[in-house]
Amino acid sequence: MKRKQFYVTVVLAALFLLQSRVYSDPAHHYLTATPIKHVVILFQENVSFDHYFGTYPYALNPPGEPPFYAKPNTPAINGYTYYLLHHNPNLVNPFRLDRKKVLTCDQNHEYGAEIKAYNGGLMNRFVQETGSRYDHCSPDTVMGYFDGNTVTALWNYAQKFAMDDNAFGTNFGPSTMGALNLIAGTSAGVHPRNYLDKVVNGVDIADLNPTYDDCSPHHKQTIKVIGENIGNLLNQKKITWGWFQGGFTPTKWVHGIAVCGSYSYNIGGRKVRNYMPHHEPFQYFKQTANPHHLPPSSPYKIGYPDQANHQYGLRDFWLSLKYHTMPAVCFIKAPAVGDGHAGMGYSDPLDEQKYLVNFLNRLQKTKEWKSTLVILTYDDSDGWYDHVFPPILRHSNDLKNDSGLCGKGIPATQDRCGPGPRLPFLVISPYSRENYVSHHFVEQASILKFIENNWKLGRLNNPADADRESGSILDMLNFKKPNFNPFILNPKTGEQTY
Repeated sequence: MKRKQFYVTVVLAALFLLQSRVYSDPAHHYLTATPIKHVVILFQENVSFDHYFGTYPYALNPPGEPPFYAKPNTPAINGYTYYLLHHNPNLVNPFRLDRKKVLTCDQNHEYGAEIKAYNGGLMNRFVQETGSRYDHCSPDTVMGYFDGNTVTALWNYAQKFAMDDNAFGTNFGPSTMGALNLIAGTSAGVHPRNYLDKVVNGVDIADLNPTYDDCSPHHKQTIKVIGENIGNLLNQKKITWGWFQGGFTPTKWVHGIAVCGSYSYNIGGRKVRNYMPHHEPFQYFKQTANPHHLPPSSPYKIGYPDQANHQYGLRDFWLSLKYHTMPAVCFIKAPAVGDGHAGMGYSDPLDEQKYLVNFLNRLQKTKEWKSTLVILTYDDSDGWYDHVFPPILRHSNDLKNDSGLCGKGIPATQDRCGPGPRLPFLVISPYSRENYVSHHFVEQASILKFIENNWKLGRLNNPADADRESGSILDMLNFKKPNFNPFILNPKTGEQTY
């Protein structure tokens, strides 16, 4: 009788686990809500959705460029229509940028300029407000876009995996805001609380460098953030995690102070510093910063609390895979030359493609790939034209910076207009739905939400509720029919090789 009761208990316990869909990770003894044991966020720079995907899945296919032909039954997206291409409300119609002209100017992507370009939903002032006037650039360039003959790899990833055409930055504004929103769902809690028009009532609306970073330019104003980030929640549950960034590893230390002096060369032959301090959000928070850029004490400590405090160079990510200690949550920031940020002599779509394809090719050949979810998205739009007005959830009282075009908010959310511009958002995983386009609303904070839900972390205790309000990415995943075969591309052309 006792043996029968034992078997009944075992069966009931098994059924409970199946019904609650809790998955254990024998390597780290974690319980997750899905089969995903590793999340990798490829957080790129400064691209609007239309700038890369406006004509998807139709490419011009001129001679001499990598061809792109969509699969049958490729889903439709919210992209350019005939009217938008030929009778656009802006001063200039959208126009194709050729593969030979990938080194474009950086556009004006300041908080106030972007809001004014959107003009309360009329979407008709991009040339005047965000069009670049730097280095004698034409402001008309803001209406330019690339297609599948240039961003070929990204279009092929969209064909093989899943993409969302209704994804937005959590706020209007530049890189620092996007990076803070990725890990905290807010750009509030900033000290000093007021600095010119860059910090207003404790809310950042500009690119400022982190206080807790030796490699921040010390002749410029730096800021720190008081509050929680996702690292705090992961540490509380003893979940391994890390931010891995190109150029973070110092070239030397001088009297204990890190010097980030490594460089790379882009497709135009320009020398580009690898490390950008204002792209590293955890360095703004004292509790998660690694000010002196100290290395991990051992490859086996990557992802765990030690002297590196979860902040690493990119080499450490690959070391963790070599020693099979890959953290559960990995934020990946390319060296500047590969992050996609426009700017003469900085980055471009082809240098970005080379970096992304090499990274994803290598990752798919590891044993960890079978339990990995990669989210590829961007920190901000760079001011590039996109025709979709975001569903404004967070308002502002800041008439000086947004001209009253963002409604009225409360003091806790002042100067935080958002969601902001539409951004590319791809989900690349064995569990992705193939050739799938989601139209569900998501934003940068949706990444936070997935991490919080997958590892049952609870929510951040911050003044904004972006991680609560954000949409879910789950419709882009299919846990019943995973495809573990690698999808290998040519880093130069973006075409499939295997």
